[in-house]
Amino acid sequence: MTRFLGALSALILSAMPVWAIVDIQEVKSPGGITAWLVQDDSIPFVALEIRFRGGAALDPEGKRGAGYYMTGLLAEGAGEFDARAYATRSEELAASFEFEIFDDALSVSARFLTENRDDAVEHLRIALQEPRFEEDAIERLRGQILSVVASDAKDPEAIAATAFDALAFPGHPYATAREGTAETVAVMTREDIVEAHRNTLARDRIYVGAAGDISPEELGALLDTLLGDLPQSGAPLPEDATYAMEGGVTVLPFETPQSVARFGHEGLSRDDPDFFAAFVLNQIVGGGGFNNRLMEEVRVKRGLTYGIGSFLMPMDNAALYLGQFSSDNSRIAEAIDVIKTQWADVAENGVTQEELDAAKVYLTGAYPLRFDGNGRIASIMVGMQMDDLGLDYIPTRNDKVRAVTLEDLKRVAGRLLRPDDLHFVVVGQPVGLDASN
Repeated sequence: MTRFLGALSALILSAMPVWAIVDIQEVKSPGGITAWLVQDDSIPFVALEIRFRGGAALDPEGKRGAGYYMTGLLAEGAGEFDARAYATRSEELAASFEFEIFDDALSVSARFLTENRDDAVEHLRIALQEPRFEEDAIERLRGQILSVVASDAKDPEAIAATAFDALAFPGHPYATAREGTAETVAVMTREDIVEAHRNTLARDRIYVGAAGDISPEELGALLDTLLGDLPQSGAPLPEDATYAMEGGVTVLPFETPQSVARFGHEGLSRDDPDFFAAFVLNQIVGGGGFNNRLMEEVRVKRGLTYGIGSFLMPMDNAALYLGQFSSDNSRIAEAIDVIKTQWADVAENGVTQEELDAAKVYLTGAYPLRFDGNGRIASIMVGMQMDDLGLDYIPTRNDKVRAVTLEDLKRVAGRLLRPDDLHFVVVGQPVGLDASN
């Protein structure tokens, strides 16, 4: 343990120069768009991260996958450019644009050189505001999405995750995969895609982070050019999801030598006063690395799995506390018993001071390493805005971790770890495991 703490202390010191450059300015464009900026003139390069709250959860009933479909088409032709010409022009500008949708947000990641900034911004603008949604691109992407859906239907991890969500949030978009189903994708129309674009890309849900060679004044003008003509408002944001799952085991038969298990129950929202303590507690229970309870008890002592972990998953409309692992069909029942035992032990008895100290060193030492480039910095700032963390979060975050006490963890363990509510979704051919659902 001493060697572990010493190595991570050295890691903190080596990361300090990166940490020191994160000086955030809040910028408001003349048109009223707010962004956070870390100005860095050392390299003639800008990273821009934009997110639109709502994401795939805005899909209308019966149209699951519309947002995913639409997002995949944003770079498949825009303005005067067809798909091939759009990609060629992006390469000529040495600009990179990535579009991705999650349940709670649509993400736009842009990277471009200072010398090409105006042309790159215009090229991105037409993708966001003037997508062509041509029928040939729609049909080409339909085949790709159907291939993804078919592949997921044969992937035990994807099956377990989707089944857990379906049991947890029936009737809510969270209950189904954002790619949609074979049935919804097969009948998706251009009108559905245009509606998804109108519902999702709107000014009333924009969050922006920028890092690199750009001044506040230049960023303000850029934002109005890029985003100012979007619709003022989109579709209403989704309602909260009601968690409906009870403790137990669901077995989904699947021919494989190893079973995959997804497990968990309700978690804590990001704005819960106990979230930081829960974050530290999870590091001890099943967080990153090998120094946690689940890895020690399930893998190291018993050899029941190669890897296991747990994580907090606060979403806009619900919060989960989840874990996942795989194990031989003949031993997964034993692994589940060990997990239940650890869940109950920590809930009742808490953790040790040594475990708390190791978790603090790991979490505070790893945090500065996230700021390893302008792209990562821009992305982190957008996440901070969406979680309403404030401009001072980065310099104070590690202090919040260090302030967590054993008493805090004991209190939070009683809230967060609920052994009777643990539900395991197992995909495979488990031996000696009785399904309760």
